[in-house]
Amino acid sequence: MVPPMPEHQTVNPHSTAKIAGHPIHPMIIPFPIAFFVSTFVTDLIYLNTGQAGFATASKWLLAAGIAGALLAALMGFIDFAGDRMIRSLKQAWLHLGGNLLAVALEAVNLYLRATPGPSVATTGETVLSGAVVALLLFNGWMGWEMVYRKHVGILDDTQAGIGSR
Repeated sequence: MVPPMPEHQTVNPHSTAKIAGHPIHPMIIPFPIAFFVSTFVTDLIYLNTGQAGFATASKWLLAAGIAGALLAALMGFIDFAGDRMIRSLKQAWLHLGGNLLAVALEAVNLYLRATPGPSVATTGETVLSGAVVALLLFNGWMGWEMVYRKHVGILDDTQAGIGSR
């Protein structure tokens, strides 16, 4: 039997979408981040070399990033909706809104590239890619604020069963 928690201890905000107790959202977010940063890199290479393969790579990286971001957003939203303590955090709202903005900008970016004909990446599309990378830095900061400072998804001793023997 687990003894009652002392008054000074609190249970951390928990992740609702998890596998074997491990939150899914942080497991999958590296993929869309890598795809979106790589899109920016291949855009810059295309602008400097003019080699169409890099513009084509950017288009595919954008599509993969958006697909991965939608899955990460679903897992993140399940966590957000599943715990009142998470919804009460300013960082959670900033993280959610910033990531929705990043995906919307990348959807516009992909739409602009969806013209028939040879793949190109204009300066405007490259600026969009760079803006999203900057936005991802902010969104990541907010995500880590939730983990490191607010302990979202972190088991405390009581939740982990430590000291309850």
